Amino acid sequence: MEIISTVGELKDRIKSWKKEGQTIGLVPTMGFLHEGHLSLVRGARQGNDRTAVSIFVNPKQFGPAEDYQIYPRDFNRDAALLEKEGVDLVFYPPVEEMYPAGYRTYVEVDDLENKLCGRSRPGHFRGVCTVVLKLFNLIQPDEAYFGWKDAQQVLILKKMVEDLNLTVKIRPMPLIREKDGLALSSRNVYLNSQERQAALVLYHSLELAERLIKTGERQAAKIRQQMIDLISAEPLARIDYVEIVDLQTLEPLEIIGSEALVALAVYFGKTRLIDNLRFISGVIEK
Repeated sequence: MEIISTVGELKDRIKSWKKEGQTIGLVPTMGFLHEGHLSLVRGARQGNDRTAVSIFVNPKQFGPAEDYQIYPRDFNRDAALLEKEGVDLVFYPPVEEMYPAGYRTYVEVDDLENKLCGRSRPGHFRGVCTVVLKLFNLIQPDEAYFGWKDAQQVLILKKMVEDLNLTVKIRPMPLIREKDGLALSSRNVYLNSQERQAALVLYHSLELAERLIKTGERQAAKIRQQMIDLISAEPLARIDYVEIVDLQTLEPLEIIGSEALVALAVYFGKTRLIDNLRFISGVIEK
């Protein structure tokens, strides 16, 4: 496994792969890897000749009061996990390599980025789109793998690819959970034992939504209110949002039709966790 930290070295390696006609699968990450990330890596390896993983805690997607400085990092552990998975290349650049002095260019997907998480994290998806487009330009992947845990990110990046006529294919992968249902997240490490137990209410609220949908309830407001009531009964939970929206536009729904995204963000102490389920053609995925 090759570890590269400069843009120049990366371009040389990608050029050689492309010259050989090899396909490339990319998994962009911020490190502190868990099984969710590794499932993306396995998808990339299965579908491509070469697998590249980026590890970069992107300052442009953190707000001034967010956790950029303390975001969990452990590159040696991450590298060992990726080598075990058979990754070909890890791109691990310093901030100044991605954003040199005088950097001024950003990418935005109008409208989609200001809903759901974008409301409480202004500029977040601007930072995500900017760094992902830079990675696409540098690594020239045939496919890029992202988890459905951040469904809004998946939808925004798919729209960016479509609007900018990029050739990369976005491959969304299933959300990976702990045995008790908590969605895997690098930020779970912030939770103390009481908060970790309380956070299970997120999964329970999605199970409630699933039961209601399966029994024929289609009034989004009724489902949403029952979810809010359940989460609010947990003393350690502080709701950011609970929304039921169109799976393409992220606009709130009154009636659930053939597609819907049930998404939520909730604080436990200082830790903000997200989760969701997707309802697509009568099938629920969560």
